[in-house]
Amino acid sequence: MTVETAVNIAPLERLVTAGVLLMLRVGSAVATAPVFSSTAVPVRVKAVFTLVVTILLVPVASAMQGAMPVLSVATMLSETAVGLCFGLTLALLTEALLFAGSLMGVAFSFSLVNLMDPNSHVETDVLGTIFGWLGVLVLVSAGLHRTLLAALMKSVSVVPLGSASVSLHAGTTLAYMASGIFMAGLQLAAPVLAAALMVEVAVGLVGRLAPALPAQIASIPLKTMVCYVVLVGSLAVWPSWIEHRFAGLLDTAVRGMRT
Repeated sequence: MTVETAVNIAPLERLVTAGVLLMLRVGSAVATAPVFSSTAVPVRVKAVFTLVVTILLVPVASAMQGAMPVLSVATMLSETAVGLCFGLTLALLTEALLFAGSLMGVAFSFSLVNLMDPNSHVETDVLGTIFGWLGVLVLVSAGLHRTLLAALMKSVSVVPLGSASVSLHAGTTLAYMASGIFMAGLQLAAPVLAAALMVEVAVGLVGRLAPALPAQIASIPLKTMVCYVVLVGSLAVWPSWIEHRFAGLLDTAVRGMRT
């Protein structure tokens, strides 16, 4: 092997190594992030999409300052962890919507009605499935899936290839964000839960004041209609809430990678 051949092979080897690491990062994010992880998208489409994004980004990622593309178990695990940090953080938004649907399903007296979610292939509440699709609709219509791709592309400058490290602080941050699912779901379901409680109190008072009236019979349909009216009115603020929550989770994911 001549000296010129060795010089030509070295950049090619660096480019291929960087491509493998970048494919792990992009692939793990695509496999877990909202919209992209949907089972409605064929696996071949996801694979081709990951390959195309990797080919487009690898020249920039390999030449980035601080990039150390070396194939090892540690670097492969760290790059996969960076992609999972993106995907799992944003997947918490979908889980918050499902939890809100579960809470409101009790208020609507739909707690025993379940449907097969086509995304996760798991039985979920009717309202949870509807809200999950509503979240996907808002993400796509607002162009937030492009924001995710832009942030993923920017991650090669925030965390150069081969320099990522999985720390305990990042895992603690992810666990803290997962605990926020309950508060976020409660925020969305609060108006409906308050309306259902008011109807229950009103029906109870009517039953006390006029025991002869069959107030309990009318409580379920009355509660359902009132909750529907309140839900329709509160849906006006849901798109802005979903966009704000998405942006906050994306910023948290970037901060978690920097640490």
